[in-house]
Amino acid sequence: MKRLSVAVMGLLVAGLGVFGCASMSGGGWTTLVDGSKGMENFNPIGEANWRAEDGLIVADKGKGGYLVSKSSYRDFQIRAEFWADHTTNSGIFIRCADPNKVGAANCYEVNIYDQRPDPSYGTGGIVDVAKVSPMPKAGGKWNTYEITAKGTQLTVVLNGVQTVNVQDGKLAEGRVALQFGNGPKDAPGGAIKWRKVEIRSL
Repeated sequence: MKRLSVAVMGLLVAGLGVFGCASMSGGGWTTLVDGSKGMENFNPIGEANWRAEDGLIVADKGKGGYLVSKSSYRDFQIRAEFWADHTTNSGIFIRCADPNKVGAANCYEVNIYDQRPDPSYGTGGIVDVAKVSPMPKAGGKWNTYEITAKGTQLTVVLNGVQTVNVQDGKLAEGRVALQFGNGPKDAPGGAIKWRKVEIRSL
């Protein structure tokens, strides 16, 4: 009985360790955002008004900011479900080298920006790395991103359609960041809403 009790306690401690931060789902996926849960898996930087609301993680005001993952990742896949306004400037930044300074210069920026002045790096593209043509539109609806980074190979799939398949060796490892940014001509950007974000190591 004593051995059984020790084993049960060990399982409970292990379970609490998993669910105290990001939770594991099937197939090796780790859930970073699931409905209104997930703020605890990120450090906010900048001035966006990130919050849990109506079963979602949302930002729609402020001068821009990011939710930066507490963990760093090397080779991985991301699945993300998001809703964007037509004027939203957002994206998923991967392999961010500096968790306190996020941008296209030190991360790969998988863009969500239908009204980007240069649409070649708009929604579906990786800014300054992989252009997209024609640019798909994400505004006003729910979308799914599937992003794979394995070695120098980067692929992006938006709503089941591949938009990027490129080799780039600039960044090998780093944090993941979710963005809320300004819209065209630095006007306030539209809302970004995250319903689900999952990641698994490769």
